[in-house]
Amino acid sequence: MSKLWLPRKHEAERLGLDRRAFLEAGATTAVGALATAALGGCNSRGPESASGLLAASTRWNERVERVLFRHDAMNVAPAGAQAAGARFPSYFVSDEVPIWDEAEQGPWHLEIGGMVRRPVRLTLGELKDLPRTELRLEHVCVEGWSAVAVRTGVRLSELARRADVSPDARFVDFESFDDDYHESWDIESALHAQTLIVYGQDGRLLDPAFGAPARVYSPVKLGYKCTKYLTRIMFLPAANGGYWSDQGYEWYGGV
Repeated sequence: MSKLWLPRKHEAERLGLDRRAFLEAGATTAVGALATAALGGCNSRGPESASGLLAASTRWNERVERVLFRHDAMNVAPAGAQAAGARFPSYFVSDEVPIWDEAEQGPWHLEIGGMVRRPVRLTLGELKDLPRTELRLEHVCVEGWSAVAVRTGVRLSELARRADVSPDARFVDFESFDDDYHESWDIESALHAQTLIVYGQDGRLLDPAFGAPARVYSPVKLGYKCTKYLTRIMFLPAANGGYWSDQGYEWYGGV
């Protein structure tokens, strides 16, 4: 039977925190340690008096993560890790599994726009006709678990090339039809060689529970950054927040 693969302990677990608390508090830095103290007994946003400290901690963490990020580093899922298969957790923010209704909304399209010279609009068939990449990748959740799946899709760097993205674009926003869910990324992570616009998982088309018709996925980002039920990719000059990052989760969300 397939099962979730739990990785070696993250620094957060060694400190007695779950990963979500670790990221929110920024406990890897001196500033983060102060923020942790300020957050005692509070929700993810913390008390109003700690907001400045938390913002400083977040900015520091992002700088550290950007320094640590290596564009040529590739995720290699552990050889002994079984694919999670149907047990791969599925998340969405709507009350029910979001399903694109062609009768009501017309055929699904993926739009690529913003700071591009050639805006792109693709049907699912057109997306599948583009150069295909299939990778066995590890998914890391902020809650502390990991799972392995084979992802099939198109490299975002290929779509960026076709859209002729402006060199001034520094961020990318991924928009969803799941109750207006979206998350923005730094462009370096978005153009990583393992960042895919995924339409297949484990040898078949995505199920609705896993983000059909298409989603963004990359092993360089935590799961909550990987927008499902994708409808639009926008290249931007500035970060655009996100569903979870606007609620106190770390914006950068790197792995």
